[in-house]
Amino acid sequence: MEDAIRGMIEAFVAASPANRFPDGETPFFAAPLVGFAAASDPLFRSYKAIIGEFHQTPEEVLAGTYGAETQASTVICWVLPISRTTRESNRQEKRFPSREWAVTRDRGEVCNTALRRHVVEWLLARGHRAVAPQLAAGWQQLVDPEKGIASNWSERHAAYAAGLGTFSLNDGLITERGIAHRIGSVITDLPLIPTPRLPGDHRQHCLWYRERTCGLCVGRCPVGAITFDGHDKEKCRDYVYGAVPEAVGGLYGVAQAGCGLCQTRVPCEAMVPPRKNGPLREAER
Repeated sequence: MEDAIRGMIEAFVAASPANRFPDGETPFFAAPLVGFAAASDPLFRSYKAIIGEFHQTPEEVLAGTYGAETQASTVICWVLPISRTTRESNRQEKRFPSREWAVTRDRGEVCNTALRRHVVEWLLARGHRAVAPQLAAGWQQLVDPEKGIASNWSERHAAYAAGLGTFSLNDGLITERGIAHRIGSVITDLPLIPTPRLPGDHRQHCLWYRERTCGLCVGRCPVGAITFDGHDKEKCRDYVYGAVPEAVGGLYGVAQAGCGLCQTRVPCEAMVPPRKNGPLREAER
């Protein structure tokens, strides 16, 4: 069943018209990465301490849709790597995202939402209960007095639990296809074999945390929201959801423009960097 689900997600991304720029040919995303996490994994419970008590477990999300008697079994996660041409266009930018990046953030997330619905419908058609947390009635973003800006379900943290990557200095998830991507997840009562989580530290793919080299994402941020002490979420949010759409949203014809400068022209853009500086040449191919 794991292979069937992986194949279903891959087929959707490859064939869906939603995964296309307005020209109808160029895709927003390359072939996806897919992983599975056990809903009972203690890591999800630990997120209540790491992220905030407000962060829901898979059981809480599924129960919120189907009732307390429903038993969550698996969290299906996927990573949608942003296409090479879009990454290349964003590498050249220093202040605002490229048009291609902004359209991918806006319309590409429509594709990601369609994929969430597709996975849920596929599971329902086979007699399994399923819900996409970001489409659930209880999903919300909030500002916690202690934890700052967060949501009650983190796609990145779910993907980490499903063995798809580790975290970076800029708070992104570095996968085997890099840090430039969108993420989605669905919770189901269908039991599946969990993907082995990556061994070692939860930030091991980041050159800065691994060997105190790199840190190029710090210089890529146009508003200083990333420092060697970490990521200032409020400063980032104000820029990404305020200044950027005000500056280029109308020009590009998008509601959400994103930014992504810290995810491009960095060694982890399209891979896990194996050593200082070397991977940048790979990412620029």
